[in-house]
Amino acid sequence: MEKLETCIRVLADLNQIKGCKELLRANKSSFFQLSNILALTGNEVRLQILFLLETEFELCPCDLADILGMSTPAISQHLRKMKDGGIIKARKVAQTIYYSIEPRHIELLKPLFTHITTPNHQIKQI
Repeated sequence: MEKLETCIRVLADLNQIKGCKELLRANKSSFFQLSNILALTGNEVRLQILFLLETEFELCPCDLADILGMSTPAISQHLRKMKDGGIIKARKVAQTIYYSIEPRHIELLKPLFTHITTPNHQIKQI
């Protein structure tokens, strides 16, 4: 049996502690889903791919390879991990596969990109 009274403070709010534990327990599946998404976005290349997909809506692996200066197989490995994790989806047109962010994750990921977004008009042309 779990001991509820572990805080040694005299004025510990046991109802608050109990309420917080219940809140965590009630949202366990949401924490699991969010931690999986964050684990997949914790890789810099995957975060860049997601940023590009959010910005451009959808891209194919070849486009992403050209943009990121990587091989198509390397990009495909990242895409596969994110697709298997349910963050992105694929759409095939003839021989080309286009990837986009799963709609249910866009609002979750958008705030991450507000910290790195540079408006197009501020990008200096070389």
